[in-house]
Amino acid sequence: MSYSIYLVEDEIALNQVLTSYLQKEGWDVKSFTTGSEAGKYIETPPHLWILDIMLPDVDGFDLIHKIKARCKDTPVIFISARDAELDRVIGLEMGSEDYLAKPFLPRELIIRTHKLLERIYPKESLLPSSTLIKVEDYFVDEAKRMVLKGNEHVELTSKEFDLLLLLVKNKGFAFSREKLIHIIWGTDYFGSDRVVDDLMRRLRKKMPDLKIETIYGYGYRMVIQ
Repeated sequence: MSYSIYLVEDEIALNQVLTSYLQKEGWDVKSFTTGSEAGKYIETPPHLWILDIMLPDVDGFDLIHKIKARCKDTPVIFISARDAELDRVIGLEMGSEDYLAKPFLPRELIIRTHKLLERIYPKESLLPSSTLIKVEDYFVDEAKRMVLKGNEHVELTSKEFDLLLLLVKNKGFAFSREKLIHIIWGTDYFGSDRVVDDLMRRLRKKMPDLKIETIYGYGYRMVIQ
């Protein structure tokens, strides 16, 4: 497995160069050129975000606020061509772990990224083993709320991950649709229980190797192998 990194940089040429450098380190890189595009992936956090502050729509400060609200421990490196000192201070106040002022050499970003990943995730492991659950060919990271299959990041929504985690931690237990609604949507949910079937359909499509049994007229359970 490798570290997953989200890069947000609106300068297409620079985005391509940085993506190439990051991938050469063996990291799984997903790049974006707009803040709104990157914002769709906040619910599936990577090991590291690299954010340009100046974006054409949603700026980096807006994004880091949402990222830290979703998972405050996810590290962020800011990059910017604006007032370096001011942006550095604001970025640190908002929770960024590092800052690079443009222009910079791509190799400097690589060095800083290596050091940050080693500090955040020591002993060359992605996370402490107690937070990593293996199911079939997937690794479910409970602490970071993310799923990996080999070097690929399986992108799940928050509720898809909630359902997955519930099933893998309770293999063999049969959950009724009503029970799943109560756990995942809460007691104040009003609506059809078909919402459970739709959520399950999406999870199965994204993770086809899962052994989930449908109990007709009742609900679902993960099969014990």
